[in-house]
Amino acid sequence: MKTPADSALIDELWSLAVEVAREAGALAHQRRSEGVEVAATKSTIADIVTEADREVEALIRRRLAEARPLDGFLGEESGLADAPDSGEASEITWVVDPIDGTVNYLYGIPHYAVSVAAVRGRPDPREWETLVGVVFNPTTQELFRAAVGRGAWLGDTRLAVSAPGEAGALVATGFGYDPATHDGDFARLRRVMPLARDVRRGGAASLDLAYVAAGRLDGYFERGLHAWDHAAGGLLVTEAGGRLGGMPDGAPGREMTIAAGAELFDRISDAVYR
Repeated sequence: MKTPADSALIDELWSLAVEVAREAGALAHQRRSEGVEVAATKSTIADIVTEADREVEALIRRRLAEARPLDGFLGEESGLADAPDSGEASEITWVVDPIDGTVNYLYGIPHYAVSVAAVRGRPDPREWETLVGVVFNPTTQELFRAAVGRGAWLGDTRLAVSAPGEAGALVATGFGYDPATHDGDFARLRRVMPLARDVRRGGAASLDLAYVAAGRLDGYFERGLHAWDHAAGGLLVTEAGGRLGGMPDGAPGREMTIAAGAELFDRISDAVYR
């Protein structure tokens, strides 16, 4: 049985996540203004990483290690790393996407974000408890933040998920980089379309989830997400009164991630899994 996190710990993690996300976002924004170069490809030729991704993640990792050396780290670019002294390691792991929306970033589309979450427990979405999450768009300077039991916030505004009206739901989704998966993605979208008034494809999962929390989107679903894509944004959704789930085992994951208000969540789930 999970024990409640100490209030002072939550305060520390939340403050640190906000500070680090802002600092990392400033670096990402600076590097974008200087010009972006592709450093490598990952799963496919379209799945890229820039030098800025690596530099920003290194900054985040260094800053977190300086402040909390006994915490673990799971980053998109560097993978999973335990605290230096595993015998004294804390229960906390930082789950980080340094630049979520790298293709947008490469093309100069101002829709990308730094995503920072602190989770307790094994670094597996099916087992961890997310304690704090921050999603920061350096271009708009919007910083979405949440802490377990304390709500989700944008500035001084407490966020709440929306419920779709008679015209249907505004739904976001995404498509993987592997062309072999596109037929399945499009088939799922066709099944969801009867629920929708329209569809958005923003290209940054953390911001899609933040927008669900803020009521800018009614719902979101996507196959192929990694832990760092949804760790921070997922907490924004649940703390804004929404539901987060997917597959495998009902947790957001590689097979499916779904976020919405309760009723729409069930309707999207029915359509996606049909």
